[in-house]
Amino acid sequence: MIRTSELERTSWSCCIFTPTGADHNPSEVIHKQFVNWYNFKDLIMSDQIKFIVEKLNKEPFKKNYNLITFDSLEPMQLLQVLNDVLAEIDPKQVVDIREEMPDQTAKRMLSLLGILKYKPPGNATDMSTFRQGLVIGSKPVIHPVLHWLLQRTNELKKRAYLARFLIKLEVPAEFLQDETVADTNKQYEELMEGFKTLHKECEQLKTSGFSTAEIRRDISAMEEEKDQLIKRVERLKKRVETVQNHQRMLKIARQLRVEKEREEFLAQQKQEQKNQLFHAVQRLQRVQNQLKSMRHAAADAKPESLMKRLEEEIKFNSYMVSEKFPKELDNKKKEMHFLQKVVSEPAMGHSDLLELEAKINEVNTQINQLIEKKMMRNEPIEGKLSLYRQQASIISRKKEAKAEELQEAKEKLSNLEREVSMKATQTREFDGTEVLKGDEFKRYVSKLRSKSTVFKKKHQIIAEFKAEFGLLQRTEELLKQRHENIQHQLQTVEDKKGISGYSYTQEELERVSALKSEVDEVKGRTLDGMSEMVKKLNSLVAEKKSALAPIIKELRQLRQKCQELTQECEEKKTQYDSCAAGLESNRSKLEQEVRGLREECLQEESRYHYTNCMIKNLEVQLRRATDEMKAYVSSDQQEKRKAIREQYTKNIAEQENLGKKLREKQKTVRESHGPNMKQAKMWRDFEQLMECKKQCFLKQQSQTSIGQVTKFYNLDI
Repeated sequence: MIRTSELERTSWSCCIFTPTGADHNPSEVIHKQFVNWYNFKDLIMSDQIKFIVEKLNKEPFKKNYNLITFDSLEPMQLLQVLNDVLAEIDPKQVVDIREEMPDQTAKRMLSLLGILKYKPPGNATDMSTFRQGLVIGSKPVIHPVLHWLLQRTNELKKRAYLARFLIKLEVPAEFLQDETVADTNKQYEELMEGFKTLHKECEQLKTSGFSTAEIRRDISAMEEEKDQLIKRVERLKKRVETVQNHQRMLKIARQLRVEKEREEFLAQQKQEQKNQLFHAVQRLQRVQNQLKSMRHAAADAKPESLMKRLEEEIKFNSYMVSEKFPKELDNKKKEMHFLQKVVSEPAMGHSDLLELEAKINEVNTQINQLIEKKMMRNEPIEGKLSLYRQQASIISRKKEAKAEELQEAKEKLSNLEREVSMKATQTREFDGTEVLKGDEFKRYVSKLRSKSTVFKKKHQIIAEFKAEFGLLQRTEELLKQRHENIQHQLQTVEDKKGISGYSYTQEELERVSALKSEVDEVKGRTLDGMSEMVKKLNSLVAEKKSALAPIIKELRQLRQKCQELTQECEEKKTQYDSCAAGLESNRSKLEQEVRGLREECLQEESRYHYTNCMIKNLEVQLRRATDEMKAYVSSDQQEKRKAIREQYTKNIAEQENLGKKLREKQKTVRESHGPNMKQAKMWRDFEQLMECKKQCFLKQQSQTSIGQVTKFYNLDI
């Protein structure tokens, strides 16, 4: 990964070393590269700040910032915003920054960022600048941290929650020698492992899609079903107990159920064995077909064709090894050497750029003069050689292009073969069958097409019958409705005329007469009438067939066209789906690459700012060192006293004197330790003795007071 400073150097070097012709001005090219670089940098920073502001304006922060107000925040306010984000991840971090020391704030934030596995860009020196920037609230340090935290808030919440229970407390080995401490430590580790297993099970249950409410509902429903089944079994037992030989019948029923289950199991085994036999036969056919194709290929193959193929492969491999790969290796070495040279060069100033521009202009003028001299000579031999050289270079380029195409085709072929083998294994694991190939697949497709045509025909016939049935139902309903209306009108007319029930009696009479006439007709009907009716029906059927024949022909043609169009539509749809899937995969890959490049650019930008801060710190330190050297070298005694070295030597001398005094005190204390301890013991004994005398005196006083009271009492008596 090229860092930001290295990117700047490479951009400057690319501007400098690009060959400029008559139409290009080097200063313009350098200016364009410079402007493009800083526009790109500003774009990345603005995108980062936009993302931070959008997240802070949403729940649960609700800060109501815009780009200007967020960029104008003071260091303490920016640190408070960072602390609020950390408090959202870990509630223990809810602290007011103003009431806390800066060192404690930095230590607390760094410990939490370490738990969350935040990796600031750079090496150990950059870590010190990162800590310093976190203490002072530097924007280049805090903006990447906020961006990283707000990108993955939910994941970090989970990590902070787990860290409370999974960060192990390191106990020194000296304390572990105690049995109680060792037992508690062992119990602590066991509880931690138990928490890990329980958390994994909890996450699996969350991701499995089951909810506790659904499980409880299922359990309650199953318990209700269980109670119902128990009640049914009890009822059936009560019914069966009245029947004679019910125990024997129950035993026979149990045996019957067992035999039926066994029959089902055997039928299932039989079906599985049939399927296995069918798959084995199919595999055998495929293997036989492969064997036939291999035999045909071996029969057609000749040693001359095999030798030619091997010679072509050997030529291709030798060309790749001897010509193409060495050229590519040399080019890569040159690029690496050039990049190392660019990296090793120091940063260029304006004067260096002007010198390089002047050198480039001189070299360009020399090149133009040499070209003019060569054109003035006009040597014919060189012209012919240049033609041959051009042809040879064109042929070599074509050869390289074809070799690259062949290499790509081989890689594609190997990838496709790998994918085919993977898909075949997946289908074999999923269904237990292998993928059909060649003629078998064609036969399978033709069978499916024939079945689909038959299905479509039957489906169309059923649809026609359904439509005709619907029409007949509708006509029947209309006729019934019409009949009811006429009957209602007739009843109203009869009621008006005063002859209600006349139509009903007339209908009954007509019905009876019709029944009688029908019976008479049935009796008088003969076979001649039947034959005439059959002839009429046949003639009507023939007329209908002749009338429907051209329509049926047209319908067949239209069906064929419809089938062709549906097939074309399905093919186009499959093509469209495959193309859309390929484009979607390419788009997702490009999005991932862009996202990765943006993150790299952000990291490199922060790295660039860190290096600038380090340079400023080093300049301050260098200035202090020069001032110290001046003060130390100068002849003025007052300036020498101001030097840090003099101050440190003075402090060292004072500390040495103080150490001598303390050592002398320690010596005196050690010498007087024994007598002092004896004296302290004597004082303690003396104190105990006086306390004992005090107690005895108090007892004696109490006894004398009691004796005086008893004496006065006796006198009174």
